Amino acid sequence: MSSVLAIDPGTSQSAFCYFNPKANPPSLSAGILPNDEMIELIRRFSGVELAIERVASYGLPVGVEVFQTVHWSGRFQQAHLGITRLIFRRDVKLHICKSPKANDASIRQRLIDLYGAPGTKKSPGLLYGMKADMWQAFALAVTAIENPELGKQSGDQSQALS
Repeated sequence: MSSVLAIDPGTSQSAFCYFNPKANPPSLSAGILPNDEMIELIRRFSGVELAIERVASYGLPVGVEVFQTVHWSGRFQQAHLGITRLIFRRDVKLHICKSPKANDASIRQRLIDLYGAPGTKKSPGLLYGMKADMWQAFALAVTAIENPELGKQSGDQSQALS
C-alpha cells in the first residue's frame, strides 16, 4: 500500500490524515472536520485504503460519548467503498513508540523524530500545521502503511457493505 486515509473518530468531529510517503515529495494532508463532512471526504477517497482507529473495551463502564464514536466509526466504514482497516490505538502506540504506555506527547515527539520538525510559515516542514487529533490520525496512517495486514477484517467487509 502506498497511501492511506486515516481517521481518528470523535463524537461530532473527527481528525483525518491522508498520507502517501512514496510520492516525491511525500504527500500529507490533515485536518479536523464535522463528522457529516468526513463522510463526504471518505467517499471522495474510495480508491484509497481507509484506516479507522478502533474503539477498545477494557471492561470499564463507558459513557454516551464512546457509543457516539463507535456509531460514527461504523458510518465511516459504511461510506467507504474500498478496503477499510480497524486498528486499535494500542497497536499504534506499540508501533510508533514501542510501548503500550505511550501518550499523545510521546507519539507526537516520535513522529517529529521520524519525519522532521513542523517548521514555520516561512519554512514549512512536512508536518507543518499538524495540531490536536491530527497527530493521532497521522500516527494511525504511519502504522497502517508500515503494517499492511494490521486491522484487516476476516472476510471482505468492503464487498458486503457496497
